[in-house]
Amino acid sequence: MFTTKVAKIGLPISVENDGKSAALAESWLGNLNDVKNGMAIVLGTCVGGGIMLDGHLWAGSRRLAGEVSLMPADQTNLADDGLFGKTGSAVRMIEAVNTVIGASCLTDGHCAFAAINAGQAQATQIFRQYAREVAALILNVQTVLDLDRYVIGGGISFQPILIDEINRQYDWILERRPWVKSTIARPEILSSRFHNDANLYGALYRLFNKLDAKHDVPIDLDNLLVNAGR
Repeated sequence: MFTTKVAKIGLPISVENDGKSAALAESWLGNLNDVKNGMAIVLGTCVGGGIMLDGHLWAGSRRLAGEVSLMPADQTNLADDGLFGKTGSAVRMIEAVNTVIGASCLTDGHCAFAAINAGQAQATQIFRQYAREVAALILNVQTVLDLDRYVIGGGISFQPILIDEINRQYDWILERRPWVKSTIARPEILSSRFHNDANLYGALYRLFNKLDAKHDVPIDLDNLLVNAGR
């Protein structure tokens, strides 16, 4: 992340990764606000991630922490399709569902979830496998970081069935791996509060903090919280 001032417009700007911004937003005003150790997972074209440790964003030595899209999902497939960025892609899942139900627009998320919520057999099968991939990703991270809570963002996180199914598939995996179940703490898995807008709120929060630390502008965060109504 960097903060600078653009001479042309005379305003400060900052740049931050979308997954890390989502984690900041949820820690600031959202569903990670009351936990010290948690993670935001953003399901979109690929999979974004942002990790909060002891109440602070963990970026890593090269600011690459949380890049879960690059984590191998299938050790037998060394192509990009074997990475969680592909197996956990919400866009790919929606396209697959719309293909099997014969939808006219393959990118229509509402159409795909209408079939899923209706229990259409092929759509449900694809959706369950997708939720299992996300659950497996969470379990992989959990074995390393022992977090308290994961919040799921992205456009599809508006769908209550998504969080229900990820939790169901997480428990499905644990039931078949008793050693893991008896050793690794079971975290909470919730929807993010800001869904697809979490990256925007988080980027704003990062800018506020940077400006305040440099004393470029006075920032009254308590007043901002009241005015935001969050």
